[in-house]
Amino acid sequence: MKILQFPLARISLFFVLGIYFFGLIVCSPIIIFACLTGSILTLLVLHFYFYKARYFKNLFGVVVLLTSFLSGIYTAIVHKETYHKNHYVYQIKSDQEFHTVQLVLSEKLKNTKRNIRFISKVLRVDGKESTGNLILNIRKPNTSENRPIGSILSVKCNLYKNRNPFNPNQFDYGKYLENQEIYAQAYTNETDIKAIGMEHNLWSSFSNFRSKIINNLVHSGFNKEELNVLIALILGQQQDISPETLKDYQYAGAVHVLSVSGLHVGFILLFITYLLKPIPNTKRGSLIKLIAILLSLWSFALLAGLLPTVVRSATMFSFVAIGNHLKRTVNIFHSLLVSILLILLWKPSFLFDIGFQLSYLALFFILWLQPIFSSVWIPKNKIIKYFWDIITVSFAAQIGALPLSIFYFNQFPGLFFITNLVVLPLLGIIMAIGLLVIIVACFTSVPLILVEPLELSIYFLNSIIHYIASFDQFIIINISFTRSMLWTSYVLIVAFFIWIKKPNFQRLIISLICILCLQGIYIYSKYKTNNSEELIVFNIRKNTLITLKKDNQITVFGNDSLLNNLEKEVSFHAYKVASFSERYSKKKLENFMYFKNKKIAVIDNSSVYLKDKKADILIITNSPKLNLERLLKFYRPNVIIADGSNYKNYVKLWEATCEKEKIPFHNTNEKGFYKLD
Repeated sequence: MKILQFPLARISLFFVLGIYFFGLIVCSPIIIFACLTGSILTLLVLHFYFYKARYFKNLFGVVVLLTSFLSGIYTAIVHKETYHKNHYVYQIKSDQEFHTVQLVLSEKLKNTKRNIRFISKVLRVDGKESTGNLILNIRKPNTSENRPIGSILSVKCNLYKNRNPFNPNQFDYGKYLENQEIYAQAYTNETDIKAIGMEHNLWSSFSNFRSKIINNLVHSGFNKEELNVLIALILGQQQDISPETLKDYQYAGAVHVLSVSGLHVGFILLFITYLLKPIPNTKRGSLIKLIAILLSLWSFALLAGLLPTVVRSATMFSFVAIGNHLKRTVNIFHSLLVSILLILLWKPSFLFDIGFQLSYLALFFILWLQPIFSSVWIPKNKIIKYFWDIITVSFAAQIGALPLSIFYFNQFPGLFFITNLVVLPLLGIIMAIGLLVIIVACFTSVPLILVEPLELSIYFLNSIIHYIASFDQFIIINISFTRSMLWTSYVLIVAFFIWIKKPNFQRLIISLICILCLQGIYIYSKYKTNNSEELIVFNIRKNTLITLKKDNQITVFGNDSLLNNLEKEVSFHAYKVASFSERYSKKKLENFMYFKNKKIAVIDNSSVYLKDKKADILIITNSPKLNLERLLKFYRPNVIIADGSNYKNYVKLWEATCEKEKIPFHNTNEKGFYKLD
């Protein structure tokens, strides 16, 4: 690939690898700084004293790549907030303690059924100066949803540090938050909040201005569903979109439409360029145009909440605008690489953002593969060519995003190309009217003459998406896909299209080897999981779920209500998919079980247990009223497990008894699922 011949490509790659490597290990800042300083000094020595040596070029290149790698690690270290001694994580001793936290609301998140949620910047904890970001959860009902961004609050709350997933193969939300430099969540009530003042800065000003726009749109008479889609399309705020609508967009392969990205920012650039046409192309006029374009792009990025996809698009189009101003040909691949470097220098945690990863991969493969696809057939009719370009762009983007989408979401929308073929032309109309509506909403309510056509267009868009998503047979779900399969898939895609672009025998062999490797990894992964035995006690709120897996067969134990609704149990399906298991059977929970010569007693709310049988493991479910000390006279188990169906006050008493009797106690509400293999 010619792009790899560009030095910045290799530098960017090793810089990204450095950030990724930092996420895998614990690095000492002093050691990394010393290594980075040594590599920079080596570069200077090589450049000034050994540039004429025969081995200079290769050695200099190796040291440059090493410096890039170390720079990536050190950039991640600099932005790692827990390296600050006054970070709030060092002031939290127990999640049972109440703390008085002074914080600033910095971003509104999607609400849950129970809580209004904000990302907040911590100022003080119990009167001591502190730093860091956390998620503030304010229990409903309350009026906190209307609090403006930038509000300084004093909050009495419990602070809970991020935890590992409570069930196997579950999305690691704690790790996701940690990658965003959020290490805890605070839970409080409206009555425990005291407003102190406001913090005025550029971020809060744009956030509250966005709230003003949304408020004007609400008072303009839009239907709620269409309004929420409009806010997502133009302003990047998906918090209020209904789960049903979001699911339709996912199944139709159109969820990218709701994410403000290059399509939206590119439209902004075209719109602003059109408005600035009357300004003459003199030296002064061109400079005014450039400044206006850059201000417009980044104002829109701020208004959209500086989402990773928006930042990527705004950065790239800024380079395009600067290149046009300087009358230089802009290599889009170079712009892509520079934007990656600048964005990750500013915020390395973006590398672990799913939207950022999908956005860059899709764009890279569009730039690389779309010319290959479009050269297969060149229609003479302009209308046919327009739709052919949509198809080729869609295929290129989907190929780039496919392995990552399957890895994260375990599904594939088979009708994505039809969706894009129908939706993208309509989206252009919606964006044109929507942008005009947003400009009006900056000042006042939108007149009905603009509301009705826009609302009708979005309703039509949602109806098309819903219709396409209704074809369940084209939606492939529950796809088992490991991380090693993810990496191998991308190597295969790159190798295959390098062969397609310039066929020769050697490249064909490499492509075939990649196919064999992917098949081998899949077979090995499936063989490994399907030839193992394990018993898992899940952590299900107010319910009991136990699975016994032997080879590729899973037996599910639970009560009638859980077994009847097992298809809706997300935790079980995540486990089933990761286990490469399609076969499972249901059984009502029994009081006595066996696993690998170990006896397992299950005591439920009936408090029935067999006195003449010993047990190696004791599982307590559904809050039975029992005297645990007396019970332990009959059972001397190696471990006692209390699942999520038990009352918390009961669990505390049992835990204290086990501590007294020196028997290990596993509370799934605190430690997550229990696995026996």
